[in-house]
Amino acid sequence: MIVKVQDDMKRDLMFGVAPKRIVSLVPSDTYSVAALGLGDALVGRTDYCELPADVVAKVPSVGGTKNPNVDAICALEPDLVIANQEENTKGDLEMLAQRGVKVLVAFPKRAADGIAHLARLARIFRVEREPAVRELLKRAYEVIREAEDARSKLVPLRTFCPIWMDPLMTINGETFISDMLDLAGAQNVFVDRERRYPLAADLRGAKPLSAEKTAGRDTRYPRVTLDEVVQRAPELVLLPDEPHPFSETDAEVFRALAIPAASRGAVIRTGGKDLCWYGAQTIEGLPRLRALVASRRN
Repeated sequence: MIVKVQDDMKRDLMFGVAPKRIVSLVPSDTYSVAALGLGDALVGRTDYCELPADVVAKVPSVGGTKNPNVDAICALEPDLVIANQEENTKGDLEMLAQRGVKVLVAFPKRAADGIAHLARLARIFRVEREPAVRELLKRAYEVIREAEDARSKLVPLRTFCPIWMDPLMTINGETFISDMLDLAGAQNVFVDRERRYPLAADLRGAKPLSAEKTAGRDTRYPRVTLDEVVQRAPELVLLPDEPHPFSETDAEVFRALAIPAASRGAVIRTGGKDLCWYGAQTIEGLPRLRALVASRRN
């Protein structure tokens, strides 16, 4: 039986048999493949694929997410390469496709999208009917529903979550991280803020380029100033350890601002995986994130 799926670039992919040799170019997908019981099928991963530690220790790296070694990937003769539109570069993925490698590209912008992607992987690998996988997916959808139900009954904490320090960069509402925050009961204070081009328009109020000149550019990650953070008055500041490893020195910068989060003692360094790894990680990560936000309500 042929399994037909559509990836997040709206491309149809056909699978006559389940892939047996998988290269994952996305840390969260490496984790998800292992969670589906397919760790032994992984033949390649990136330098940033850290979990599960016992699985990735046995799998050779093919480089970084932005600079994988295409020759090394092809030498592994994968049946499937799992990639992400945002984490991996278009040129590398096109090069793989041109060399006859089947590439599945994901681009979830919501926690539920990440779970749907996990279910799509289960279909591709033909394990969706296995009891352990059925239970995994059932729990995944329950975690989302539980969070949505709880979120509907509370007033969210106004939250600032940067992803880079220099320049200071954050996320708007069209991102996976922002949706995770919302589900956890934390309202992204920059939900409506688009990235402006050039940098001077983002940070110094210069006239931005027109929509025609910026067509196709990603506007979901605005560069912001500390003054803007003060104006948005967050009650909670979350400083993840990835993609940028925010330090205690960074935390002190925000604790010195005239914002409610600083006066409440709610400038917190936290793990980034629960915020930005989609798929199987969300099953454990979202409840942890909800608990973290709840602990700062009083």
